[in-house]
Amino acid sequence: MAVDYDSKDYLKSVDAYWRAANYLSVGQLFLMKNPLLKTPLVAEDVKPKPIGHWGTIAPQNFIYAHLNRVLKKYDLNMFYIEGSGHGGQVMVSNSYLDGSYTERYPEITQDEKGMAKLFKRFSFPGGVASHAAPETPGSIHEGGELGYSLSHGTGAVLDNPDVIAAVEIGDGEAETGPLAASWFSDKFINPIKDGAVLPILQINGFKISNPTIVSRMSDQELTEYFRGMGWDPHFVSVFKGGRFDGEKDPMQVHEEMAKTMDEVIEEIKAIQKHARENNDATLPHWPMIIFQCPKGWTGPKKDLDGNPIENSFRAHQIPIPVAQGDMEHADMLTDWLESYKPEELFNEDGSPKEIVTENTAKGDHRMAMNPITNGGLDPKRLNLPDYRKFALKFDKPGSVEAQDMVEWAKYLDEVAKLNPTTFRGFGPDESKSNRLFQLLDDQKRQWEPEVHEPNDENLAPSGRVIDSQLSEHQDEGFLEGYVLTGRHGFFATYEAFGRVVDSMLTQHMKWLRKAKEQYWRHDYPSLNFVATSTVFQQDHNGYTHQDPGILTHLYEKNRPDLVHEYLPSDTNTLLAVGDKALQDRECINVLVTSKQPRPQWFSIEEAKKLVDKGLGYIDWASTDKGVKPDVVFASTETEPTIETLAAIDILHKKFPDLKIRYINVVDVMKLMDPKDNKNGLSTEEFDRLFPKDVPVIFAWHGYKSMMESIWFARKRYNVHIHCYEENGDITTPFDMRVLNHLDRFDLAKDAVESIPALKGKNADFISHMDDLLEKHHQYIRDNGKDMPEVTEWQWSGLK
Repeated sequence: MAVDYDSKDYLKSVDAYWRAANYLSVGQLFLMKNPLLKTPLVAEDVKPKPIGHWGTIAPQNFIYAHLNRVLKKYDLNMFYIEGSGHGGQVMVSNSYLDGSYTERYPEITQDEKGMAKLFKRFSFPGGVASHAAPETPGSIHEGGELGYSLSHGTGAVLDNPDVIAAVEIGDGEAETGPLAASWFSDKFINPIKDGAVLPILQINGFKISNPTIVSRMSDQELTEYFRGMGWDPHFVSVFKGGRFDGEKDPMQVHEEMAKTMDEVIEEIKAIQKHARENNDATLPHWPMIIFQCPKGWTGPKKDLDGNPIENSFRAHQIPIPVAQGDMEHADMLTDWLESYKPEELFNEDGSPKEIVTENTAKGDHRMAMNPITNGGLDPKRLNLPDYRKFALKFDKPGSVEAQDMVEWAKYLDEVAKLNPTTFRGFGPDESKSNRLFQLLDDQKRQWEPEVHEPNDENLAPSGRVIDSQLSEHQDEGFLEGYVLTGRHGFFATYEAFGRVVDSMLTQHMKWLRKAKEQYWRHDYPSLNFVATSTVFQQDHNGYTHQDPGILTHLYEKNRPDLVHEYLPSDTNTLLAVGDKALQDRECINVLVTSKQPRPQWFSIEEAKKLVDKGLGYIDWASTDKGVKPDVVFASTETEPTIETLAAIDILHKKFPDLKIRYINVVDVMKLMDPKDNKNGLSTEEFDRLFPKDVPVIFAWHGYKSMMESIWFARKRYNVHIHCYEENGDITTPFDMRVLNHLDRFDLAKDAVESIPALKGKNADFISHMDDLLEKHHQYIRDNGKDMPEVTEWQWSGLK
């Protein structure tokens, strides 16, 4: 028998479902036992310290209930993103009602005993989080750090043409910079090849202790704002008039929300039908819903002092003073729970009644069980080309110059061709600056507004690069949404401005960590973060653009199983690293790469060995011939490697009998002690490469504290770290190295002063190095460029 989803009887089912979700959500805040209130509440029924939040819960449950209705009515492929902060009960309660939670956690049965376990475990030691954490069925977005819900939803629907991401956005979240920027997301959604995002802005009026800005804007102001941003807003309000003019009967609000949900779904379908039948990707006005409701809806009306709770900031957290050790006002909790009429919602055994389950979908049709929220609809490994086909060839090290990002873009272009719906690049208006030329030329930037050539370049309605919004948050958020739904990609940005989204990377790492602990969670492709326009290549933009701190930030998380940091020194090592990174799973890969013309050092065979091992002994730059060296040089990335090899060249010419060993490091985490990184070099291997009583001159790309912690953890203190010392300016490329004592002359000096056989015996050499540094200082001020001794230097080999 066909279901009439528009009937008043069906809306009664929606209402029953909503009340059941609210009942479960309140129970999770307060109760450990007696979930159906079969006996009067006593202290042992209540949690010692209720933890969680209430303000956003009932409005979100209302939204979820109505999404279930249209999901069934229109047979949608839809999932839910909870943007509001502190709404963990929402997705738990709803997935419990539709049976998803019990399928994931069989011990949480749909009966009285299971309900008690569900209540107890929420925000409880050994239980589950108060956000939509990885433990939550149906979630790809925890929402602890606000602002990324809409960008995650957008990333999820890219290349998923049949999917709708229903993204609930809190009015507090809407005040964050990232979310405010996210209203531009529609400019990158292709109505032919991508799915749709349905933003639902919940305006409940208040934050922790302040009103929200949008709640004090008129409907006309909101309409003009969102229409101007490209959206078609549809309003649903709980209020009879203004926010403080009283509330409508809930059944009236149900009717209005049902009508509005139908309108927006039909609008989405009409947009897509027109675009796909006419091959017309003209930017539409996608619909959105503005839901005006009271914070703490359906909860206690006033506190003990008579101040309003509902529709005020006081509803934000735990709204009433009830706890195991404070039962004086337990009747407030009882009245609150009984207001939902649980006897109408649950059977005697605690299972949901049919009037509740009538509004739930089945199987993978349920939002909480949609495969897109658990590793993707149809996850595929990348079909990767042989990176060796793109290798640079040269007769001897340093004889050829190339731009690593230019060459890597040729490989990425081939990856995109082989994976036309599962691989994308993202960045904040920097892809051309970062030299991804061939990728842009062949694959285009995705951009739905008008295109005006030749003023515009490489823009198209469908493209494999999204970099046309100058927002690191947006582009990183798109990538996260894309990766969390089973696809692959990279985010490329200036190294210094990777710091803008370093907390996003932290949040992604936290998600990965918790997701790996859930037996039912499928794994995810790697998130690849490409930091280029590096600190030592930002001499032209100046001090503000010079910051390699993303390396330290992620290293300090002490999770080398989840964070990998690669610093290739040339094109061929970048090619080998990129191949490895794109095949990785469940980790963040940071690739620090050069984009400027620089010497090329390693054959593709050498590069593969370096990447496979993480680091390696370079025989053509060493003179120790397998015996104990007098000094060990080590370096990472481009400029530190150039300066190290130049320093070795200087020393060899001055001290031809000096036994020098050179180690190139690509995977910096390999240096970590095995007790901190199970993949770190063994003590024996570390000591073989870096003998204990031999000084090490380490040319490091990042900050000293990170490298010191790696070496000092091994109780190795005879290491001299030359690195970025927070000295910068608009200057010459070589001067950036001099300012930070990472230049060849300082490295050579340090080596001589560190080798016992040479220390204190070569004042003339030290003086000569100082003279060259002084000459450099004056030369750049006179000529505005680096001196020929630097720019014309080439590796001559060690004879």
